[in-house]
Order: sequence, then structure tokens, then C-alpha cells
Amino acid sequence: MRTALTLISSMATKQVLADLIDLYRQQHPHLAIELASVGGVDAARRVAAGEPFDGVVLGADALDKLAAAGHVLAGSRVDLVRSGVAVAVKAGSPRPDLGSEDSVKQAVLAARTLGCSTGPSGVALARLFERWGIAEQIAPRIVTPPPGVPVGTLVASGEVALGFQQLSELMHLPGIDVLGPLPPAIQIETIFAGGVAAASRRAGEVRALLAFMASEGTAELKRAHGMAAA
Repeated sequence: MRTALTLISSMATKQVLADLIDLYRQQHPHLAIELASVGGVDAARRVAAGEPFDGVVLGADALDKLAAAGHVLAGSRVDLVRSGVAVAVKAGSPRPDLGSEDSVKQAVLAARTLGCSTGPSGVALARLFERWGIAEQIAPRIVTPPPGVPVGTLVASGEVALGFQQLSELMHLPGIDVLGPLPPAIQIETIFAGGVAAASRRAGEVRALLAFMASEGTAELKRAHGMAAA
């Protein structure tokens, strides 16, 4: 019996990839595909350590670093989705104004605690706080969840008063109110891309799967997960 095609991804794309895989398997019913979704930092570490995955889906910057180090095949990158950052509070909590850059800054300064991920959006938010000149002031109030734990779960529990994360990771979680995306002036957009793991012996199959995931016919499914086609 043939072994499954194995993919590893960050948590931000877990649900959309699961649905894309289900759609692909309708056309290829005899192909088994296994998806492991973990924190993006952990995923990159495991690929770099040589774990035998066939495909990798991560933020484009992280994927490029793996390719430069020889852990992902050069030239195999396929951009899959664009994902923006949204803001959430615990369900039923007061909803701060997020209509402008200044109003978001004021909401951040007023929040008892703030939640940011360890992924690309968290890194970009840290740069934004630095640009605003408030990084040191709010540092004691920032809560960073362990890799693979959604910021939204800490918002739902009340540990975090104002949470920032990919919309795709917030929109399906219970116990929170998603206030909406960051305003355009400070929106943080991440491209998630797939590539062929250097350890794979099934590069052709991975390329075919990634091509399907990037195809025009998958755009509506991506929108349903709060993402856009890349």
C-alpha cells in the first residue's frame, strides 16, 4: 500500500488547506494526503531538521529561507493565499473604534493586555509598535501564546483583552467577537506559499497539488476562510 503524501503548515492555513485537500481528493480519490499544522516557527524547525515531509506551506519569507538553506527545492515556491490581520475581543466586551490608524493606536494603549502571535503578523505588529514609539510602554502587557495556540483562545478566556491575528485563525473561534480587519493604512498582509520539501521523493505529486491549490477555481473557498487568492 502506498504511503500518504505528507504536508506541514503553520496554523494560519490549517483549515483552508484541509478544505483544499478534501477538494483535491474528490478528483484523486486514491491519493492519501496527511496534513500536520503546527506553529510556523516549529514547522520551519522540523523541516530544517530533515523530517520527511513532501510539501511545506508557510509564510513566503519563511519558505524562502528554507529554500535558501536547501531544505525546500529551489524554484518550487507557489503562492497560495494572501491573509490579513484582524482584531478580536472577548464576546460581549466593549468594542473599541478601529476605523483609523490613530484609533487603533489608542485602543492598543488602553488595552489591559494585548495578544500577538509568533508568526509573520506578530513580527510586523512589533515593528508597528516600534514605529508608533510605544513598544517599551506596552511590552509588559503583551501576551504571546505558545506556538500553535491561537491568540483567540486567550481572548476567549479573558487572558487577553485585545487580540491580533490572521483573520483565518480568529473567524471560527467561539467566545470572541472579531471587530474587523486592521484599517488599510496599517493592514498587515502575509503571503502563504507552498513548496516541495527537499527530502521528498514525490516532487511531481506535490507540484500538482500546489498547482491545484493556487488555481482560480479555489478562490471562493479561500474567501470563505477570510483569505484571498495570491
